[in-house]
Amino acid sequence: MSKILLQGGRVIDPAKNIDSQLDVLVENGRISSMGNTLPDLEGTEVIDCRDKLVLPGLIDTHGHVYQGVTGRFGLNPDMCGVHSGVTTLIDQGGPSCITLPGFRQHIVDRAKTRILTYLSAYLVGGLEGHYYPELYRPACLDAEATIKSACSSPDLVRGLKAHAEIGGFARWGVDVMRIASHIGREADLPLYIHFGQLWPKPQDGGLDVNPDCIFNQVVDMLKPGDILAHPFSRHPGGFVELSGKLHPMVSEAVARGLKVDVGHGSHFSFATARIVLDAGVIPDTLGADMHGYNTSVPAPAGTPDSHPDEEDHLFKSKIRFSLVSAMTSMLALGLPLNHVVAMVTQNAARMAGMGDELGTLTVGGVADISVLHDHSGRWALRDNEGTQVTTERLLEPAFCLRAGERFVADSPLLPTFESA
Repeated sequence: MSKILLQGGRVIDPAKNIDSQLDVLVENGRISSMGNTLPDLEGTEVIDCRDKLVLPGLIDTHGHVYQGVTGRFGLNPDMCGVHSGVTTLIDQGGPSCITLPGFRQHIVDRAKTRILTYLSAYLVGGLEGHYYPELYRPACLDAEATIKSACSSPDLVRGLKAHAEIGGFARWGVDVMRIASHIGREADLPLYIHFGQLWPKPQDGGLDVNPDCIFNQVVDMLKPGDILAHPFSRHPGGFVELSGKLHPMVSEAVARGLKVDVGHGSHFSFATARIVLDAGVIPDTLGADMHGYNTSVPAPAGTPDSHPDEEDHLFKSKIRFSLVSAMTSMLALGLPLNHVVAMVTQNAARMAGMGDELGTLTVGGVADISVLHDHSGRWALRDNEGTQVTTERLLEPAFCLRAGERFVADSPLLPTFESA
């Protein structure tokens, strides 16, 4: 029998409206009690959590962890997961209907992190579509096979991912998105749409696309509960028009029941975020969007040497980030702590269709718990446009419990910070 007492931390659980200094006792992988000054029973490992945040296990809504299969994109799931303070991670579009069994066998079953997926709408899944666009034309989707695959694995497949490879909109128009939308409706699953960057005019010819016309064409196909990703992208074709103003369809889309996910990524822009937030659009969820191109992981042989973001003259250097550092960025932008916590717990659990199981601390429930350092001071945060903001609050992962098993946050992917 194993007992762990998390003592004296600030427990924040938006799903239960809890924000208080409490003890949390974990026994045999489950939360056995929560309260003020719980007794230190014999055989209990006591962990001092004073000055730390004790949260429901963090859920990263945008990961790329089909390691060894998706080229340079796929990272080690536990380096992005439990060793980064994250207990659940949703892989966005790594596996397809063809490769889902391998994803379960080689990634999900072996990881200590709970891994879910938004299944790719493409037969090839999340390969190097940036460089091989012919793999991502409409003929490379099989709606019926993807629907069948998604419905056969409801424990693992929690939604669909519509990729949007560079030049895709200019080459194929909305055909791919239309098929992906059909798959989502027939499988009764949410569809995750990537906005920004991925639809410039291809150099080898194609439609002459006005980036500002993309958003409304795609949104018109979507249903309530579908997810609009990357609202804070610095690239055109998304939430902010070329004029620098919020696209007029964004507020209407949110009113129609579509959700907004901050897939942070290397294209995150503080300036774009300021425009979107000042217009009153508050994202629902937060994903890190870490992959092999925006981390220091070496490129495997046979994959491209660079990412389009690295070829962009605005890309000064690789700004390292994680889910928890993305939480710090949200705080620096002025979002309240309780909403930021909800983005990676309660709201993320709903996005996974698991609001009754994840994203909250329940006595008798599985002990998925993330413990974060909550530092005060002054730090410089930067994005890849070269914009710098100063934050007086810095969150860093200390450790997490995944089903009661403790994991130190020692991933080499975690960022470091400079004093302002």
